Amino acid sequence: MCGIVGYIASKENDQRALEVVLAGLSQLEYRGYDSAGVAANLGKHIELRKTAGRVDNLREAIAAKPVADMYSAIGHTRWATHGGPSDANAHPHLSADGQVASVHNGIIENHHGLREELREAGHTFSSDTDSEVVAHLLGLAFAKTQNLTEAMQETVQRLEGSFALVAIAAGQPEVLVAARRNSPLVVGLGQDENFVGSDVAAFVHYTREALAIDQDQIVTVTAQEVSVIDFAGNPVEAQHYHVDWDFNAAATDGYATFMEKEIHEQPVAVAETLRGRLNTRGELMLDELRISESELRQIDKIIVVACGSAAYAGHVAKYAIEHWCRIPVEVELAHEFRYRDPILNARTLVVAISQSGETMDTLMAIRHAAEQGSRVLAIVNVFGSTIAREADAVLYTHAGPEIAVASTKAFSAQITAAYLLGLYLAQLRGNKFADEVATYIEQLSLMPQRMEEVLTQESEIKDIARQLSQVESVLFLGRHVGFPIALEGALKLKELAYIHAEGFAAGELKHGPIALVEEGLPIFVIVPTPRRPLLHAKVISNLAEVQARGARVVVVAEEGDEAVNEVAEFIIRVPHSTPTLMMPLVTIIPLQIFACELATLKGYDVDKPRNLAKAVTVE
Repeated sequence: MCGIVGYIASKENDQRALEVVLAGLSQLEYRGYDSAGVAANLGKHIELRKTAGRVDNLREAIAAKPVADMYSAIGHTRWATHGGPSDANAHPHLSADGQVASVHNGIIENHHGLREELREAGHTFSSDTDSEVVAHLLGLAFAKTQNLTEAMQETVQRLEGSFALVAIAAGQPEVLVAARRNSPLVVGLGQDENFVGSDVAAFVHYTREALAIDQDQIVTVTAQEVSVIDFAGNPVEAQHYHVDWDFNAAATDGYATFMEKEIHEQPVAVAETLRGRLNTRGELMLDELRISESELRQIDKIIVVACGSAAYAGHVAKYAIEHWCRIPVEVELAHEFRYRDPILNARTLVVAISQSGETMDTLMAIRHAAEQGSRVLAIVNVFGSTIAREADAVLYTHAGPEIAVASTKAFSAQITAAYLLGLYLAQLRGNKFADEVATYIEQLSLMPQRMEEVLTQESEIKDIARQLSQVESVLFLGRHVGFPIALEGALKLKELAYIHAEGFAAGELKHGPIALVEEGLPIFVIVPTPRRPLLHAKVISNLAEVQARGARVVVVAEEGDEAVNEVAEFIIRVPHSTPTLMMPLVTIIPLQIFACELATLKGYDVDKPRNLAKAVTVE
């Protein structure tokens, strides 16, 4: 969602604050946004530039009306919640007296009451946003104290909802202050310069040393020092960490788009997620485990909470964990979970899956689980993220930065991490012997190579997209672990190509969806391996039924599966002898390539689909 950048340097440094902040905003474009702006602290006053549209529009506005050099500034990319995309609604916002500028990520739930209170006190507003009330409150508090940290502390006591805030004040160019509740915030540590960002992409070009700012904390940043307090004013020691990817990881490296690059990075993402998981005794290990083995042995139910693609990875996890561990697994959409009064206790393990580790729905779900006494294990990609810090255990996916909004390599890495979790629990609880676990790990280690084999068919898959480029609706069918892949394939097409797409369990076909089948309708079918003859035969029967009604059938089938030849117009092959439970790692790739190419043919930006954001940090 919204992106935040803040920068401050010593007076002796080159005054390049605007350059640094604009570069950071460009790095945060992947989060999705509709307007952008900066506030430069010129000492005696603050100067704003902000525009609807892309960061390039903002650069043009600054070029048309230059801003003087300075050594502290803040910037923001906005994704509209309250008030539509416009120059006026773009951040930063100024206080009523123009002395304080602030940016905000999140939602201020009590903004209506605060706005009315301020209006009665004579304030006028220049935007329709909930965020502008924060700037006005900060301005009032700063006018009394002339201390920006104290002003922030007073202001956050009045706010309800979620927020990451960064503010600067005229007359105090040597300091910026930030605060967070339920929205991500991180500090970058430089040499005679420091940074603030909504994630490390905002400053990783300049430094890889970072501080994680935790829930209900305020950070005061100068060029030489960073200090953290809680909302009550008590000093806090923030967690320091090293960012393990660099600026070049966020470049397309010769690919036309980030999404295309990230599709091709999936074998590496899976390999990195598997790397270093075995100890010297050949036993599986997790990253950070703060749950005792005795507690894990007593777990009698697992609930996976996630949203979007991560939820479909959770459905794959269900098949694997139930098969290997014989523990019942439920998969819940995080935004529904805490509102339906779920049954939880100390023997329930809640597994939260989130690429960013900041997905607000998922964060609120795990907090609810913790309140009910359940243990929480997180599968996330971002070190130091809020969900990772609040969980009792963490399994990192090590996929590297995923810039495209639509998930690809993070999805594959999440599935891989779920396999590791299932095998770890099976090992710990005695459901599988050590040699069985070792065999599964060996099979998993071969998956990157098998994924590479599927990627060699990219040109053939793109050709299928060209032949189907004028379609207006597509169906996806699958059974067993092919069912969540059908759901994910449909989601990718909706996200990227903006056409109707639905995923169904193939067994449901005769229970209603077959009514949608008509002449020329493309149907993708994830065909089970012939090594599961009963399931395989049923899906072949489904293929014959839809083909007979004029559908254009595209199958993803195992090498050597000759039964599909007579019932499919297009055939995409995946490697023979891939273990059934691990098939999603190879069957998803053709669907990603197809969606990416179809959207490209339609002229759409596959990295930044309309109306979507990378990290959804508000409910």
